[in-house]
Amino acid sequence: MAYAGSFLEPAGPIASAQLSHFGVISALMLIVIVPMFVVLPIVLWRYRRGGTGAYRPDWEFNWGLELLIWGVPVALVVALGTALWRQTITGDPYRALGPDPLVVEVVALDWKFLFLYPEQGVATLDLLALPEGRPVTVKLTSGTVMQSFIIPQLAGQIYAMAGMQTQLNLLADKTGDFTGRNTQYNGLGFATQSFTTRVMSPDAFEGWVATTKAQGTALDAAGYAKLLPPAVVNEPVLYSQFTPGLFNQVMASFAPGMFQHHGHAAMPAPPAPHQGHDHTPEAAQ
Repeated sequence: MAYAGSFLEPAGPIASAQLSHFGVISALMLIVIVPMFVVLPIVLWRYRRGGTGAYRPDWEFNWGLELLIWGVPVALVVALGTALWRQTITGDPYRALGPDPLVVEVVALDWKFLFLYPEQGVATLDLLALPEGRPVTVKLTSGTVMQSFIIPQLAGQIYAMAGMQTQLNLLADKTGDFTGRNTQYNGLGFATQSFTTRVMSPDAFEGWVATTKAQGTALDAAGYAKLLPPAVVNEPVLYSQFTPGLFNQVMASFAPGMFQHHGHAAMPAPPAPHQGHDHTPEAAQ
């Protein structure tokens, strides 16, 4: 899989770049370690009592040694800094991975994830469906406490915070089901808060969208309000449509007036973020 962000189980072209950089860094470290293990025994042998090394009590300066002592560390710092800079650019979760990305808006809840597809007009609960080979831009926020979104085999970890938006770009180059989860503790249902990322061919994805529009139920403000109480979702839920601008409305509910200049009306304020976190997990209806 190809992706951006922090990594746990790398594969694909970005992972190849990672391994290449790791090899460069390892080679640079060997430049320091190998000479030390080679030169140290030579110096100890040459300058031992009775050795052949010259005794120069008035020696003060040598250009060769100065260049070696200072030049090698400076060169290593520059090389390591360059490798780190390049790797940081490569792993930037905000870096777009191609033109015309599929935009998915994610709202982290207790103990579930709501996925909104603005382009397709559908939504899901605990199911992230993606087309193979198409760049994806994931926009994240939270409808409750801070949470951490990660798909170990596909995308790195990034936080979702109430009233704020973070972003993650990824690209799946292999079909299959991959597990995503929240890694930020948020109550008793934390251990079960996971979702399925289903990567399918582009044609299959279009078919899935059509099926969801035909079979799912609509998600409006009242339906979203029912998702706010902490609950565990046993099976993914499909929504044939959702209220336009729901993602921005969720953010605006924590910061009234933030989106007024964009024409988005804020949703009613949600319950206090920590209410219900000590309740026993129950199945969502």
